[in-house]
Amino acid sequence: MKTRLKPQCLVWARLRANLSTADLAKKVGVKEDTVLAWEESGQLSMAQIDRIAGATHTPVGYLFLNAPPVEKLPISDLRTVGSIGVSTPSPELLDTLNDAMRRQDWFREYLQSNNAHPLDFVGSLTADQSVVNAASKIRQLISWDFHIRQARNWEESLVKQTEAIEDAGILVMHNSVVGNNNYRPLQVTEFRGFALSDKYAPLVFINYRDTKAAQMFTLAHEVVHIWLGESGVSNLNQTRVGDTQNIERFCNSVAAELLMPLDDLKSQWQSISAYRDSVARLARNFKVSSLVALRRLYDAGYISESDFTRRYSDEVAQFAPAPREDGGGGGGSFYFTLRSRLGKRFISAIVASTLEGSTPFRDAYRLLGVNTADGIQKLASITMEAA
Repeated sequence: MKTRLKPQCLVWARLRANLSTADLAKKVGVKEDTVLAWEESGQLSMAQIDRIAGATHTPVGYLFLNAPPVEKLPISDLRTVGSIGVSTPSPELLDTLNDAMRRQDWFREYLQSNNAHPLDFVGSLTADQSVVNAASKIRQLISWDFHIRQARNWEESLVKQTEAIEDAGILVMHNSVVGNNNYRPLQVTEFRGFALSDKYAPLVFINYRDTKAAQMFTLAHEVVHIWLGESGVSNLNQTRVGDTQNIERFCNSVAAELLMPLDDLKSQWQSISAYRDSVARLARNFKVSSLVALRRLYDAGYISESDFTRRYSDEVAQFAPAPREDGGGGGGSFYFTLRSRLGKRFISAIVASTLEGSTPFRDAYRLLGVNTADGIQKLASITMEAA
């Protein structure tokens, strides 16, 4: 028995998933002519509708609408290309954001059931404050000290900084794919991270497909969002002069001051400015990208805006993130990868709550992305070893 759908909804679902008619035909196991016929007549069986919904990662109910829906992010969309806002979020971004919000909801309820207090620092800043003072207030709770920046490499520095942020009460999650699906990569060109502000369970998410130096900046940027009490998705340009979004401009400026304080920069610049690789040396010392180092040199008045723009263009080709194949967990055991993706605070809480009987196993499976009790036991073992 055939069901008649609106052809424009079928076309919308395919384009939403960035698929050609040939791509979709391959995914659902039919000839391209069949897909073309579906999109002309709208007549399909329920089994075929289900296959299209799965292949395009589209809620099946959307295919039965009279017109394609207009999808919007459930939080502020602060992404821009140049000075123009980005429209039409991908299914990958939407699913990643919805997964994070479900985990945040669970963690908030968990904390409240255990009589946790709200976090005073969430929403304690305003974007009209001094950048230096704002960075100083964040440092009172989260260390961005010199010894963290002087870790052996960007990876170690990022791990240490993440631990310091989680210790302050902020969930930190990252991934380079949707959930555990390596066939659904997250695109850095679409977003680098997002912040979900909450008085009990603030959360930041970092696109792990980005370079380590870029992740360091995004992490700092999203933490500033939490201090502002402003949720939002960012594809932040870390270094351009004259960002168009007031909130993003403030978060960028405070993040730069956290990672590379002007006073520290000035004290180092005197001794290394004569070297040909002076910018690279600064980047290594502070564990930032060369682009951020250039921007801070401009902020400090050591290079002009025209010089900054020229050197920025020279550096930007080297800044493109390398494709990742491990899905964002650093390789090794799936469970170690999962713990890294979701953060030690969230994993520890949900494993403990599940094993003591407060959270049903079926809920834990959905929130963790595992499907057996043995998986939760393995996560419990990893958590105990790391404690």
